[in-house]
Amino acid sequence: MSGDMNDLMQRGKQIKLAVFDVDGVLTDGRLYFLEDGSEFKTFNTLDGQGIKMLINSGVTTAIISGRKTPVVERRAKNLGIAHLYQGREDKLVVLDELLAQLNLSYEQVAYLGDDLPDLPVIRRVGLGMAVANAAGFVREHAHGVTRARGGEGAAREFCELILNAQGNLEAAHAAYL
Repeated sequence: MSGDMNDLMQRGKQIKLAVFDVDGVLTDGRLYFLEDGSEFKTFNTLDGQGIKMLINSGVTTAIISGRKTPVVERRAKNLGIAHLYQGREDKLVVLDELLAQLNLSYEQVAYLGDDLPDLPVIRRVGLGMAVANAAGFVREHAHGVTRARGGEGAAREFCELILNAQGNLEAAHAAYL
């Protein structure tokens, strides 16, 4: 993880909502189209487990994606992600709707993204992070950057940072001992 760890930990203490982009964050960013027009994505199980641990610690989770595919809906349901927004290009507008619904402030939100459509949210929230292979301009404006690439454990790293900042990482791990 790059960035000022003390700053990231302080920001992580306030988080009540963790929001994820999909393509390039929960996946490796490649789009696979089949001849019939359908598409598929690959997800990392380490990321999924991190999201489940975060949910179990009491942090609400959401996905905001510019694209819309049934496979993302299935993945969100399997992981227990409470809020799913697909086909929404203006992610800050979506976040504003969600914050009003949950009665939360920007400071209570962590966001993990990788490209320019994520940047307005990354710059606005309490903990705005980018994956290792995010666009350079996005990495420059994020509070921190994961060591892992999108779809290769970056979301797990993000989740564990929040868990650690809130003093819940050891308990999340201990549940499996």
